[in-house]
Amino acid sequence: MAIKALTWMVRIFEPPIYCYHEIVHNEWVVRAFEKVGVVFVDDIASVPESAPVMLSAHGSAPEVVEAAKERAAVVIDAVCPLVTKVHHEVKQMAKRGFDIIYVGHTGHDEAVGTIAEAPDAITLVEPETGLGGFSPADPEKVALLAQTTLGTFEWQSVLDDAASRFPTLQTSRKSDLCYATTNRQSAVRRLSELCDLILVVGSENSSNTQALVRVARELGRAAHRIDSASEIDASWLEGVSVVGLTAGASAPDHLVQEVIDRVDPTLGFELLSVTEEGEYFPLPPQLRSFVGTLQALVEASLTARPSGEGGWLERDREWTASDALALLDE
Repeated sequence: MAIKALTWMVRIFEPPIYCYHEIVHNEWVVRAFEKVGVVFVDDIASVPESAPVMLSAHGSAPEVVEAAKERAAVVIDAVCPLVTKVHHEVKQMAKRGFDIIYVGHTGHDEAVGTIAEAPDAITLVEPETGLGGFSPADPEKVALLAQTTLGTFEWQSVLDDAASRFPTLQTSRKSDLCYATTNRQSAVRRLSELCDLILVVGSENSSNTQALVRVARELGRAAHRIDSASEIDASWLEGVSVVGLTAGASAPDHLVQEVIDRVDPTLGFELLSVTEEGEYFPLPPQLRSFVGTLQALVEASLTARPSGEGGWLERDREWTASDALALLDE
Protein backbone atom coordinates (compact mmCIF):
# COMPACT_ATOMS: atom_id res chain seq x y z
CA MET A 1 0.00 0.00 0.00
CA ALA A 2 2.72 2.47 0.99
CA ILE A 3 4.80 1.79 -2.12
CA LYS A 4 1.77 2.20 -4.37
CA ALA A 5 0.81 5.41 -2.57
CA LEU A 6 4.24 6.96 -3.07
CA THR A 7 4.13 5.94 -6.74
CA TRP A 8 0.89 7.92 -7.07
CA MET A 9 2.63 10.93 -5.50
CA VAL A 10 5.49 10.67 -8.02
CA ARG A 11 3.09 10.56 -10.95
CA ILE A 12 0.90 13.43 -9.72
CA PHE A 13 3.40 16.00 -8.43
CA GLU A 14 6.49 17.56 -9.91
CA PRO A 15 9.63 16.56 -8.00
CA PRO A 16 10.96 16.91 -5.45
CA ILE A 17 8.46 15.02 -3.30
CA TYR A 18 9.36 14.56 0.35
CA CYS A 19 8.89 11.47 2.48
CA TYR A 20 9.35 11.40 6.24
CA HIS A 21 11.59 8.40 6.91
CA GLU A 22 12.15 5.65 4.37
CA ILE A 23 8.80 4.63 2.88
CA VAL A 24 9.69 0.99 3.66
CA HIS A 25 12.92 -0.48 4.96
CA ASN A 26 14.36 -1.75 1.72
CA GLU A 27 17.45 -0.19 0.18
CA TRP A 28 16.54 -0.99 -3.45
CA VAL A 29 13.05 0.50 -3.10
CA VAL A 30 14.39 3.67 -1.47
CA ARG A 31 17.02 4.14 -4.20
CA ALA A 32 14.39 3.61 -6.93
CA PHE A 33 12.25 6.41 -5.51
CA GLU A 34 15.24 8.71 -5.03
CA LYS A 35 16.05 8.37 -8.74
CA VAL A 36 12.65 9.84 -9.66
CA GLY A 37 12.80 12.77 -7.29
CA VAL A 38 11.71 11.56 -3.84
CA VAL A 39 13.71 13.05 -0.97
CA PHE A 40 13.68 11.09 2.28
CA VAL A 41 14.09 13.17 5.44
CA ASP A 42 14.31 12.42 9.15
CA ASP A 43 13.10 15.87 10.22
CA ILE A 44 9.93 17.56 8.98
CA ALA A 45 11.73 20.90 9.36
CA SER A 46 13.86 19.81 6.38
CA VAL A 47 10.80 19.94 4.12
CA PRO A 48 10.37 23.23 2.20
CA GLU A 49 7.16 25.13 2.85
CA SER A 50 4.21 23.94 0.72
CA ALA A 51 5.98 20.87 -0.66
CA PRO A 52 4.04 17.58 -0.92
CA VAL A 53 4.89 15.16 1.90
CA MET A 54 4.28 11.48 2.55
CA LEU A 55 4.63 9.89 5.98
CA SER A 56 6.13 6.41 5.96
CA ALA A 57 4.52 3.02 6.53
CA HIS A 58 6.09 2.66 9.97
CA GLY A 59 3.92 5.30 11.63
CA SER A 60 4.80 8.78 12.84
CA ALA A 61 4.65 10.54 16.19
CA PRO A 62 1.60 12.81 16.68
CA GLU A 63 3.80 15.92 16.75
CA VAL A 64 5.34 14.89 13.41
CA VAL A 65 1.91 14.51 11.82
CA GLU A 66 0.85 17.94 13.08
CA ALA A 67 4.11 19.58 11.97
CA ALA A 68 3.70 18.07 8.51
CA LYS A 69 0.14 19.42 8.22
CA GLU A 70 1.32 22.90 9.18
CA ARG A 71 4.23 22.87 6.76
CA ALA A 72 3.15 20.94 3.67
CA ALA A 73 0.60 21.73 1.00
CA VAL A 74 -0.42 18.06 0.76
CA VAL A 75 0.20 15.42 3.42
CA ILE A 76 -0.44 11.72 2.75
CA ASP A 77 -0.02 9.39 5.72
CA ALA A 78 0.93 5.93 4.43
CA VAL A 79 1.07 4.33 7.89
CA CYS A 80 0.33 0.60 7.89
CA PRO A 81 -3.15 -0.07 9.35
CA LEU A 82 -1.61 -2.71 11.63
CA VAL A 83 0.68 -0.07 13.12
CA THR A 84 -2.29 2.26 13.51
CA LYS A 85 -4.01 -0.49 15.48
CA VAL A 86 -1.10 -0.59 17.95
CA HIS A 87 -1.09 3.22 18.23
CA HIS A 88 -4.78 3.07 19.13
CA GLU A 89 -4.15 0.36 21.73
CA VAL A 90 -1.38 2.45 23.31
CA LYS A 91 -3.64 5.49 23.63
CA GLN A 92 -6.50 3.45 25.09
CA MET A 93 -4.30 1.59 27.60
CA ALA A 94 -2.62 4.82 28.69
CA LYS A 95 -5.99 6.53 29.12
CA ARG A 96 -7.08 3.68 31.41
CA GLY A 97 -4.01 4.13 33.59
CA PHE A 98 -1.99 1.08 32.55
CA ASP A 99 1.78 0.85 32.62
CA ILE A 100 2.57 -0.38 29.11
CA ILE A 101 5.41 -2.72 28.27
CA TYR A 102 6.27 -2.24 24.59
CA VAL A 103 8.39 -5.00 23.10
CA GLY A 104 10.43 -3.52 20.28
CA HIS A 105 13.78 -2.35 18.98
CA THR A 106 15.25 0.90 20.26
CA GLY A 107 15.46 3.51 17.52
CA HIS A 108 13.34 1.64 14.98
CA ASP A 109 10.99 4.05 13.18
CA GLU A 110 7.91 2.07 14.23
CA ALA A 111 8.94 1.94 17.87
CA VAL A 112 9.74 5.67 17.97
CA GLY A 113 6.34 6.60 16.52
CA THR A 114 4.42 4.23 18.79
CA ILE A 115 6.11 5.29 22.02
CA ALA A 116 5.41 8.94 21.15
CA GLU A 117 1.67 8.24 21.47
CA ALA A 118 2.01 7.96 25.29
CA PRO A 119 5.66 8.37 26.31
CA ASP A 120 4.96 8.68 30.04
CA ALA A 121 3.06 5.40 30.13
CA ILE A 122 5.40 3.19 28.05
CA THR A 123 8.54 1.26 28.85
CA LEU A 124 10.36 -0.19 25.84
CA VAL A 125 11.98 -3.57 26.36
CA GLU A 126 14.22 -5.25 23.82
CA PRO A 127 13.08 -8.80 22.97
CA GLU A 128 16.61 -10.09 23.51
CA THR A 129 16.82 -8.78 27.08
CA GLY A 130 13.20 -9.12 28.18
CA LEU A 131 11.55 -7.41 31.13
CA GLY A 132 14.71 -6.93 33.16
CA GLY A 133 14.00 -4.66 36.10
CA PHE A 134 10.62 -3.38 34.87
CA SER A 135 8.62 -2.26 37.91
CA PRO A 136 5.09 -0.87 37.38
CA ALA A 137 3.33 1.55 39.70
CA ASP A 138 0.50 -0.97 40.03
CA PRO A 139 1.29 -4.64 39.26
CA GLU A 140 -2.40 -5.23 38.54
CA LYS A 141 -2.50 -2.60 35.77
CA VAL A 142 0.12 -3.73 33.29
CA ALA A 143 -0.35 -4.05 29.53
CA LEU A 144 1.90 -5.69 26.95
CA LEU A 145 2.07 -4.55 23.32
CA ALA A 146 4.52 -5.19 20.49
CA GLN A 147 6.29 -3.83 17.45
CA THR A 148 4.52 -5.51 14.54
CA THR A 149 7.68 -6.95 12.96
CA LEU A 150 9.03 -9.00 15.87
CA GLY A 151 9.90 -12.66 15.68
CA THR A 152 7.09 -14.78 17.10
CA PHE A 153 9.49 -16.66 19.39
CA GLU A 154 10.85 -13.33 20.71
CA TRP A 155 7.36 -12.04 21.46
CA GLN A 156 6.25 -15.31 23.05
CA SER A 157 9.24 -15.35 25.40
CA VAL A 158 8.46 -11.88 26.77
CA LEU A 159 4.73 -12.63 26.87
CA ASP A 160 5.27 -15.78 28.94
CA ASP A 161 7.54 -13.94 31.37
CA ALA A 162 5.16 -10.99 31.73
CA ALA A 163 2.12 -13.24 32.20
CA SER A 164 3.86 -15.14 34.99
CA ARG A 165 4.91 -11.93 36.77
CA PHE A 166 1.63 -10.05 36.28
CA PRO A 167 -1.39 -12.41 36.39
CA THR A 168 -3.82 -9.64 35.34
CA LEU A 169 -1.70 -8.68 32.32
CA GLN A 170 -3.64 -7.04 29.48
CA THR A 171 -2.77 -7.75 25.86
CA SER A 172 -4.41 -7.09 22.51
CA ARG A 173 -7.41 -9.23 21.68
CA LYS A 174 -5.79 -9.84 18.30
CA SER A 175 -2.03 -10.26 17.99
CA ASP A 176 -0.01 -7.12 17.31
CA LEU A 177 2.36 -9.05 15.07
CA CYS A 178 1.96 -8.40 11.36
CA TYR A 179 0.55 -11.29 9.30
CA ALA A 180 3.19 -10.71 6.62
CA THR A 181 5.82 -11.16 9.33
CA THR A 182 4.34 -14.22 11.03
CA ASN A 183 3.49 -15.99 7.75
CA ARG A 184 7.06 -15.61 6.53
CA GLN A 185 8.37 -16.92 9.86
CA SER A 186 6.13 -19.97 9.53
CA ALA A 187 7.55 -20.53 6.05
CA VAL A 188 11.12 -20.29 7.39
CA ARG A 189 10.31 -22.92 10.03
CA ARG A 190 9.19 -25.24 7.24
CA LEU A 191 12.23 -24.37 5.13
CA SER A 192 14.46 -25.19 8.08
CA GLU A 193 13.17 -28.76 7.97
CA LEU A 194 14.04 -29.11 4.29
CA CYS A 195 17.13 -27.01 3.62
CA ASP A 196 20.80 -26.88 4.52
CA LEU A 197 21.10 -23.10 4.07
CA ILE A 198 18.57 -20.27 4.14
CA LEU A 199 19.05 -16.97 2.32
CA VAL A 200 16.87 -14.00 3.29
CA VAL A 201 16.56 -11.11 0.84
CA GLY A 202 16.10 -7.77 2.59
CA SER A 203 17.86 -4.76 4.02
CA GLU A 204 19.80 -4.53 7.25
CA ASN A 205 17.44 -2.00 8.82
CA SER A 206 14.38 -4.17 8.09
CA SER A 207 13.19 -5.61 11.40
CA ASN A 208 11.02 -8.30 9.83
CA THR A 209 13.91 -9.39 7.59
CA GLN A 210 16.27 -9.73 10.53
CA ALA A 211 13.60 -11.71 12.39
CA LEU A 212 13.57 -14.29 9.58
CA VAL A 213 17.33 -14.78 9.92
CA ARG A 214 17.00 -15.20 13.68
CA VAL A 215 14.19 -17.76 13.31
CA ALA A 216 16.29 -19.89 10.96
CA ARG A 217 19.33 -19.75 13.22
CA GLU A 218 17.20 -20.49 16.29
CA LEU A 219 16.25 -23.71 14.51
CA GLY A 220 19.89 -24.60 13.88
CA ARG A 221 20.13 -23.65 10.21
CA ALA A 222 22.85 -21.56 8.60
CA ALA A 223 21.19 -18.34 7.45
CA HIS A 224 22.37 -15.12 5.82
CA ARG A 225 20.68 -11.83 5.02
CA ILE A 226 21.50 -10.33 1.63
CA ASP A 227 20.35 -7.17 -0.12
CA SER A 228 20.83 -8.75 -3.52
CA ALA A 229 22.33 -11.72 -5.36
CA SER A 230 25.68 -9.94 -5.61
CA GLU A 231 26.19 -10.36 -1.85
CA ILE A 232 26.12 -14.17 -1.92
CA ASP A 233 29.43 -15.61 -0.76
CA ALA A 234 30.31 -18.69 -2.82
CA SER A 235 31.71 -20.37 0.31
CA TRP A 236 28.19 -20.42 1.82
CA LEU A 237 27.11 -22.87 -0.90
CA GLU A 238 29.94 -25.36 -0.42
CA GLY A 239 28.56 -28.75 0.63
CA VAL A 240 24.98 -27.46 0.45
CA SER A 241 22.40 -29.65 -1.31
CA VAL A 242 19.23 -27.61 -0.83
CA VAL A 243 18.99 -23.82 -0.44
CA GLY A 244 15.96 -22.17 1.13
CA LEU A 245 15.06 -18.68 -0.08
CA THR A 246 12.70 -16.12 1.41
CA ALA A 247 12.47 -12.35 1.63
CA GLY A 248 11.43 -9.54 3.91
CA ALA A 249 7.97 -8.07 3.46
CA SER A 250 9.16 -5.08 1.40
CA ALA A 251 11.72 -6.80 -0.85
CA PRO A 252 10.79 -6.52 -4.57
CA ASP A 253 10.10 -9.76 -6.44
CA HIS A 254 12.87 -9.26 -8.99
CA LEU A 255 15.54 -9.37 -6.27
CA VAL A 256 14.33 -12.84 -5.28
CA GLN A 257 14.42 -14.02 -8.90
CA GLU A 258 17.97 -12.71 -9.28
CA VAL A 259 19.05 -14.84 -6.31
CA ILE A 260 17.50 -17.92 -7.93
CA ASP A 261 19.39 -17.12 -11.14
CA ARG A 262 22.64 -16.64 -9.22
CA VAL A 263 22.34 -19.91 -7.27
CA ASP A 264 21.29 -21.66 -10.51
CA PRO A 265 19.87 -24.83 -8.90
CA THR A 266 20.46 -27.93 -11.00
CA LEU A 267 16.98 -29.28 -10.33
CA GLY A 268 15.21 -25.94 -10.54
CA PHE A 269 13.18 -24.60 -7.65
CA GLU A 270 10.01 -25.49 -5.82
CA LEU A 271 7.62 -22.91 -4.39
CA LEU A 272 6.71 -23.61 -0.77
CA SER A 273 3.54 -22.05 0.63
CA VAL A 274 2.26 -22.30 4.17
CA THR A 275 -0.82 -20.10 3.81
CA GLU A 276 -2.82 -17.94 1.43
CA GLU A 277 -2.86 -14.19 2.06
CA GLY A 278 -6.01 -12.36 1.00
CA GLU A 279 -5.56 -9.16 2.97
CA TYR A 280 -5.97 -5.85 1.16
CA PHE A 281 -5.17 -2.39 2.49
CA PRO A 282 -6.68 0.45 0.42
CA LEU A 283 -4.66 3.54 -0.38
CA PRO A 284 -4.64 6.26 2.33
CA PRO A 285 -7.95 8.15 2.47
CA GLN A 286 -6.23 11.50 1.86
CA LEU A 287 -4.76 10.14 -1.37
CA ARG A 288 -8.02 8.53 -2.52
CA SER A 289 -9.79 11.84 -1.98
CA PHE A 290 -7.10 13.80 -3.81
CA VAL A 291 -6.98 11.45 -6.81
CA GLY A 292 -10.78 11.32 -6.95
CA THR A 293 -10.95 15.11 -7.10
CA LEU A 294 -8.24 15.21 -9.77
CA GLN A 295 -10.13 12.64 -11.83
CA ALA A 296 -13.36 14.65 -11.58
CA LEU A 297 -11.56 17.80 -12.76
CA VAL A 298 -10.06 16.02 -15.76
CA GLU A 299 -13.40 14.47 -16.72
CA ALA A 300 -15.13 17.82 -16.40
CA SER A 301 -12.54 19.59 -18.56
CA LEU A 302 -12.93 16.93 -21.27
CA THR A 303 -16.72 16.72 -20.85
CA ALA A 304 -16.11 13.02 -20.37
CA ARG A 305 -18.47 10.63 -18.69
CA PRO A 306 -17.40 9.51 -15.22
CA SER A 307 -15.39 6.32 -15.51
CA GLY A 308 -17.30 4.67 -12.70
CA GLU A 309 -17.11 4.75 -8.95
CA GLY A 310 -13.49 5.18 -7.88
CA GLY A 311 -12.26 5.88 -11.44
CA TRP A 312 -8.50 5.48 -11.57
CA LEU A 313 -8.58 3.82 -8.17
CA GLU A 314 -11.04 1.10 -9.18
CA ARG A 315 -8.37 -1.48 -9.89
CA ASP A 316 -6.16 -0.83 -6.89
CA ARG A 317 -6.73 -4.38 -5.62
CA GLU A 318 -5.40 -5.78 -8.89
CA TRP A 319 -1.95 -4.20 -8.97
CA THR A 320 0.96 -4.93 -6.68
CA ALA A 321 3.87 -3.04 -5.20
CA SER A 322 6.07 -4.62 -7.89
CA ASP A 323 3.72 -3.27 -10.58
CA ALA A 324 3.96 0.16 -8.98
CA LEU A 325 7.77 0.09 -8.87
CA ALA A 326 7.86 -0.87 -12.56
CA LEU A 327 6.04 2.40 -13.37
CA LEU A 328 9.00 4.38 -12.01
CA ASP A 329 11.04 3.33 -15.05
CA GLU A 330 8.48 4.62 -17.55
